[in-house]
Amino acid sequence: MNQRSITVLRTGPQALVQDLGRPGHAHLGVPPSGAVDPDSLKLANRLVGNDETAAGLELLLGGLTVRADASCTVAVTGPAVRLHLDQKLVDSHQPIHLPENSTLEIGTPDTGLRCYLAVSGGIDVPKELGSRSTDLLSGIGPEPLRDNDVLHLGTPSAAAGADVVPPHRALQTLVIPITLGPRDDWFADAETQLRQGSWTVSDRSNRVGTRLQGTALNRRDGEIPSEGMITGAVQVPPDGQPVVFLNDHPTTGGYPVIGVVDRDHLRFLGQARPGTSVRFRPIG
Repeated sequence: MNQRSITVLRTGPQALVQDLGRPGHAHLGVPPSGAVDPDSLKLANRLVGNDETAAGLELLLGGLTVRADASCTVAVTGPAVRLHLDQKLVDSHQPIHLPENSTLEIGTPDTGLRCYLAVSGGIDVPKELGSRSTDLLSGIGPEPLRDNDVLHLGTPSAAAGADVVPPHRALQTLVIPITLGPRDDWFADAETQLRQGSWTVSDRSNRVGTRLQGTALNRRDGEIPSEGMITGAVQVPPDGQPVVFLNDHPTTGGYPVIGVVDRDHLRFLGQARPGTSVRFRPIG
């Protein structure tokens, strides 16, 4: 019996294999990687009957077309997006059966940034450091997908999930809780600066970090010795424009960290398109 697979006919702007990442390897210089919006990936996996940790595809602005080389069940989550199964419109955020040799086309979402595709059995690529995720910074994991790539699938479970859920709703303005420190003493009244400042998401953002542009944070001159960085750290370079580290961030850095964004709110930044308004709400 041949192994089940799907074939990528068109990748769209960027298509990556992602699971829930490889945390715990910062001492090796390896970031956690994994889905930027893990809740959407978990949901897609539940819809097709996978374990939440199974690998799926993270799709920047959608645009993917795949052919089912064997019968399988798929689900697409994240922002609402138009799907066509053999040119017939079908719904996102629910299980979809793909017959053998059928084609699924994923459009471009009207809002939000990243869609997630789960396939029954999960994407079966080799694990590196315990994860199947693509890490764009360190180059660990599978390469970004290309047209005509064949993706092997794992063994599916007996039945798909039965979740009924609304699509992710991308907001035009984000209010992000932030815990001050560890280098807030580098800033003149850091809490007030963060509370009163306003920013928009820059088009230079990526999986390494959400770059913000707007209010310049007033900080000391000079740099600090390179120190460890965590996901959610808000690093401030000399120009005062903050960068919120996402999943593929460097594990060390020499700019002061004014605060840290809780992981539960990072997914909103990971779904924020350029131009989205951002404000911080200092807590703790």
